Amino acid sequence: MSEFQLVMPKMGESIAEATIIRWTKNEGDMIAPDETVLEIATDKVDSEVPSPKGGKLIKILFKEGDVVPVNAPIAIIALEGSTSAAAPAPVALKVEAPVEVKAAVQSVENTMASVQQTTAPIGGSRFYSPLVLNIARAENISMAVLETIPGTGAEGRVTKRDILSYLQGGNNNAAPIPAAAPVVSAPVVSAPAASNTPAAPAAKAAVSLSGGDEVIEMDRMRKLIADHMVMSKHTSPHVTSFVEADVTNMVNWRAKAKKVYEKREGENITFTPMFIECVVKAIKDFPMINVTVDGYNIIKRKAINIGMAAALPSGNLIVPVIKNADTMNMVGLTKSVNAMANKARANKLAPDDIQGGTFTLTNVGGFGNLMGTPIINQPQVAIMATGSIKKKPAVLETEMGDVIAIRHMMFLSLSYDHRVVDGSLGGSFLKRVADYMEQWDVNREI
Repeated sequence: MSEFQLVMPKMGESIAEATIIRWTKNEGDMIAPDETVLEIATDKVDSEVPSPKGGKLIKILFKEGDVVPVNAPIAIIALEGSTSAAAPAPVALKVEAPVEVKAAVQSVENTMASVQQTTAPIGGSRFYSPLVLNIARAENISMAVLETIPGTGAEGRVTKRDILSYLQGGNNNAAPIPAAAPVVSAPVVSAPAASNTPAAPAAKAAVSLSGGDEVIEMDRMRKLIADHMVMSKHTSPHVTSFVEADVTNMVNWRAKAKKVYEKREGENITFTPMFIECVVKAIKDFPMINVTVDGYNIIKRKAINIGMAAALPSGNLIVPVIKNADTMNMVGLTKSVNAMANKARANKLAPDDIQGGTFTLTNVGGFGNLMGTPIINQPQVAIMATGSIKKKPAVLETEMGDVIAIRHMMFLSLSYDHRVVDGSLGGSFLKRVADYMEQWDVNREI
């Protein structure tokens, strides 16, 4: 019997594992080539996993809810045209085929057991995913301490959110909290002992409920967003700079261009691609904004890939990425922005659509806000927020002297990683973006 092992696909360069959400096929079902077999979720996006080959699903190796490392076998498929163990066959084949099936299944089960063994501590009572173990090693958390962390996952498994909450609470034995003990006077020598008390229960004890309160569990996407935001604040010292820009030229140009563009291209042109064009120009002027931090190394990105925050039907936000934005004209940027926004609204974003961003733009003005202090989208080092556009009186310098005029004004805010971006670079970059917005050519063709 010819068989094919379906493995957990790699969904991006930073993705080491994925959670099985739902099997769309059961053991014994026939599968056509490229037909979806299961749905999975990573800390980036949900996705469907098709089978590259057609056949019969004879073995499912993981249950729904299991966290599986990439490239690990997850199912066995008997290929089309091969002899099935359940199909009528001559006696000679009936004896031989099940032996082959058993050998193949046993081989894959051994592989699966080997993979699972690498995710569990020796002598430990729980399994730990590679991601959790990597975080534990990076933060010098011993296996004994890891065993004491309360787990909220299936069967008490410690999730990424659990270990990050533990670190945020200051319980890491490698944290510098006990180092403060020597400067404390002798009568309070018991203070270091208090630092060994788990902080997770204390944090939960601060929450109280009254009669009319409703407890709503976060959905999976909201949990991932929460983990990512906590991790970002834990990783990067955030600083935010602000500037106000006169975007009257942009408003007037778009008012003229959108009718022409909609008639010609059949779609709307928003301010987002216009903002992206100004950001790209400023990044070219200040390329050290377009970097990533790896320990004490700074990785200067060649590509300029702009992430744009977009709303999902659930109300959560996701950040699809416009790849190589510096190579696109206004029409190309507009089409890319509209395509990504439509895919986000339809829950059709692919894993590659949200990978590889080097700088992020978020529009808090869409919610009627004047400005915001966004959280950096790791592993990037900066994120810019655009506020709502308001008509305001402003002083203009003319050949005839200063005058007061009604102008379209907008606040820009830039949050940046102070490990590698200081106030001079961050402030200069933000001011350059505003300059490009104010210098927008109202007569340009689209």
